[in-house]
Amino acid sequence: MNRIENAFKNKPIFMPYFPLGYPDLETSVNVIEALSKNGADLIEVGLSFSDPLADGPVIQQATQVALEKGITVKKSLEAVKELRARGVTLPLILMGYYNPMLAYGLEKFIRDAKEAGADGFIIPDLPMEEAEEFQSMNGDMPLIQMLAPTSPDERMETIARNAKGFIYLVSVTGVTGERREISNDLGALIARVRSHTSAPVCVGFGIGTSEQAKQVGQLADGVIVGSACVKMIGSSQKPIETAKQFAAEFRGALSALRK
Repeated sequence: MNRIENAFKNKPIFMPYFPLGYPDLETSVNVIEALSKNGADLIEVGLSFSDPLADGPVIQQATQVALEKGITVKKSLEAVKELRARGVTLPLILMGYYNPMLAYGLEKFIRDAKEAGADGFIIPDLPMEEAEEFQSMNGDMPLIQMLAPTSPDERMETIARNAKGFIYLVSVTGVTGERREISNDLGALIARVRSHTSAPVCVGFGIGTSEQAKQVGQLADGVIVGSACVKMIGSSQKPIETAKQFAAEFRGALSALRK
């Protein structure tokens, strides 16, 4: 059983996002290690890009800081390798944009990512219709597809039917960022997706508190928390301790839902 499948043995899972290089490379590696060992089940590891079109202001600012501090794709992959060397065993999904991967060289990027210990990819600006080249190279490492409330039924069915790893369901229209309330239509949206697939459905965009995570966890197989995680840890004077507390709080909220 691969690491992603193993992570979903106990649902709902907690999946935080954190970008490598923020507020600096060493701290980001320590933060991701702390998240992994204090409650996360799977981590979205951010690869910074100068034009992150799917991200809201919190993540945009964090990735800009990382770029200014000199983060690169190469350094990011080396950091993933370092996390594995430290004993991090949970799935690490690389979340980034297509242009830096193209600049690095697709075949080399996928090979180096696999050798570093990554488990899959999330590429928001690579739609299913244009992903054939990437998918032909990535072998057993899944390219996680994203679905949104605006996805037409036919497209949703095609993506869901062919999903590998899990489905990243965007709970709201717009960019990443915390929202005051969870959409009342989320249950129906998840049901739509599940009617086409047996792959786990994880919900992201807009989840800012452990209480919201619990609400979503009652409906979905996994809860993805990005902006709130980056904001709280990034603003802390003790980011590693904050990461530990953040992971433990969200894990506690979801543990009661596990069967």
